[in-house]
Amino acid sequence: MTLSATPAPVRARSRGRLGVHAFLLVVSLAFLAPLLLAVYASLRPYEETAKYGYFSLPRHLSFDYYRQAFVDSGMGKYFVNSLVIAVPGVLITLFLASFVAFAVARLRIRGGTVLLMVFTAGNLLPQQVIVTPLYVLFNKIPLPYWMSDSLTVYDSYWAVIAVQIAFQLGFCVFVLAHFMRTLPVEILEAAIVDGAGVWARYRRVTLPLCRPALAALGTLQFTWMYNDFLWGLVFLSDGDKLPVTSALNNLRGQFFTDYNLLAAGSVLVALPTILVFLALQRHFIAGLTLGASKG
Repeated sequence: MTLSATPAPVRARSRGRLGVHAFLLVVSLAFLAPLLLAVYASLRPYEETAKYGYFSLPRHLSFDYYRQAFVDSGMGKYFVNSLVIAVPGVLITLFLASFVAFAVARLRIRGGTVLLMVFTAGNLLPQQVIVTPLYVLFNKIPLPYWMSDSLTVYDSYWAVIAVQIAFQLGFCVFVLAHFMRTLPVEILEAAIVDGAGVWARYRRVTLPLCRPALAALGTLQFTWMYNDFLWGLVFLSDGDKLPVTSALNNLRGQFFTDYNLLAAGSVLVALPTILVFLALQRHFIAGLTLGASKG
């Protein structure tokens, strides 16, 4: 008795799967190539790459550039500045977005669809268009001395945090509203029967089920707010308050720039976002795929 050959549909699926994996591998390497090249360059002396090229084999590897980049740029205080902006910005954005999304998706308020369209349309507005109006406005809004050294919103972290929240809120509302609509209605109906109010249904029922989506959005929002440079440059006149992305400019010389040193500084700046992604990787992937699998 001879064994039958592998059916043609099975072979076709196997070839198709290999093709998909090969394509994903090529795309992944294409996205990782700049980061890997920056890490490789940051470990080599500039004189070596200037003589032999960036794609040559290394003669000497060390972490000296990382120490020099951290010390010369004063990166420590800039890290703190970025965290002061990004962490409250992410938390406030997710709280407000989840509350609005819950009202739109679960309370069936009048005009909820129009409200969702307004939040979504806000993402279509180019940010640079309102730089000048916001600059004038923030200079006229007073704040107490314990909230701002300038006694106005301008030149305070509140200005950057407020703008970040305003521009990221629409995207988060859009994603969370669609995610909440995939949740079983029977769960909320059971909570209503048990006497749960609106706040209890939001905090005790809906939010725990949205944990994957919130983790995915939190990872994206932290990356975007942490890496932002425009709003800090526009609304912060005090150099000691600038975000960490501005620290890289301190590594550029007036007549000469050591690009290997700049690469080391770039890797250091990127480390927090990489650590956040690794910490929330499981929830991030679940948040991207769970909503798609719901009918």
